[in-house]
Formats: sequence, structure tokens, C-alpha cells
Amino acid sequence: MKSIGIIPARFASSRFPGKPLVDLLGKSMIQRVYEQCQKSTLLDKVIVATDDQRIFDHVSRFGGEVIMTSPQHATGTSRCAEVATQFADAEIIVNIQGDEPTINPEQIDELVEISSDGIATQAKKIEHHKNLFDPNIVKVVFDNRHNALYFSRQAIPHQRAVEENLWTSKHTYYRHIGLYSFNRKTLLNLDNLPTSALEKAESLEQLRWLDNGINIKVGLTAYESLSIDVPEDAEKVRQFLESRNP
Repeated sequence: MKSIGIIPARFASSRFPGKPLVDLLGKSMIQRVYEQCQKSTLLDKVIVATDDQRIFDHVSRFGGEVIMTSPQHATGTSRCAEVATQFADAEIIVNIQGDEPTINPEQIDELVEISSDGIATQAKKIEHHKNLFDPNIVKVVFDNRHNALYFSRQAIPHQRAVEENLWTSKHTYYRHIGLYSFNRKTLLNLDNLPTSALEKAESLEQLRWLDNGINIKVGLTAYESLSIDVPEDAEKVRQFLESRNP
């Protein structure tokens, strides 16, 4: 079963323009993501998908494989689908976040191992109470077979008649880790799905898939990498890299 990892990367960002090219101790963010992905034992190929010539040229210079895509894509998933059309022999497509330069390759392998004929993703137990009520941290609930039931920016499930500061001691909550693997055929069909009401309400693309009856398998992971959303996050990653390689 051939698996390819695709890293969507765009230059435009309202909070941090040009962040794929930000320097992190001598290497760009996109190069660090790419090199971590190459350490995966279950990916046969790693590709950067971009619509920006600066990113394309940069990836080419450090020896990475990169494909220029349409600038019209609204999501990374759609960008991955365009690339997937060029690889008919790839059965599993892994959409890897381009802003997580410390991603652990073993986490990618975990996801590939649970890939099926639909979509697979990951979740991690929420350890800190404050994260449960942070709307920037997406929560997920799943059934006994680890099929996703719902994703939300709210704390789910709600615990009736229990003080909020006790919720994590009464129930195990999970945060969604935004790493996806797709069966190629499923991925190519996603672009044909209309935006759903739940997706609009929560601003979560995966709710469109659930609305259309597509199964999302949820695997548990112990890994959680540092992401870069704003310029201040880049300094935190630099400090982490320095501590790991003094």
C-alpha cells in the first residue's frame, strides 16, 4: 500500500505572512517539517504543495520535492486533492500541517497504520483543565470503535450539575490533532461536497465530512508538536530546538 505525505504551504497568512520561510536556527519552518516527515518509515514520498513561487524555489533549493498548485484552494485538504490526482498509485494520502516543525515521524506512522477506506485522524487526552475551555483547541468525541461522532470548539460532552473545574476529573476529554490520512478516492470526492451548516457554525472542515456520512477513524496518540501560528510562536520553537540540541 503506497502512502504519500503532502505538506500544504502558502505564503499568505493574516497572522503571520510568509511563515513557511521563517528561520528556525538556520533552517526554514517548511524545511524542518519536510525533514521530519522524511524520517517516517511508512511514507513512500513527501511532497510540499504550494501556490507561491518563493516557497517553490526555496524547497527546490534544499532538495525537497515540491509541486505548484492552484491559488484558488480554500483549504489544505483541497490542495492535497489536487496533488493526489497526479499519483494514481498512491492509496493513502497524509495531509501534514506545514506549521509544526517539531512533528514526530512516529506520530505520522501511527496514523498511517490505522488508515482505512475513509479518513483517519488523531486525538490526545486533555491533561490541563484550561485547555478544555479554550475555543482554539478543538475537542472530539468518538464511539467505542473510535469513529468520530463530533468535533467542537466547545467542551464536549457537557457535564450536567458538575462544576466546570471538576469536569476533567469526572470524564476523559480529547483534543483533536489536525493530522489526516485519506483513502485517495475519498479525498478526491471531498471537493464535491458543499459547505455544511455545522461546518459554518464551528469553522471546522471535518464537520462537512461527518455531515455527508463519511467515517473518520480516530487514533489516540501521546505526541503533540509545537505549532507556529504567530511570530511569537517561532521564538518558542527556537528555544525548544536549542534546548534539544544545546
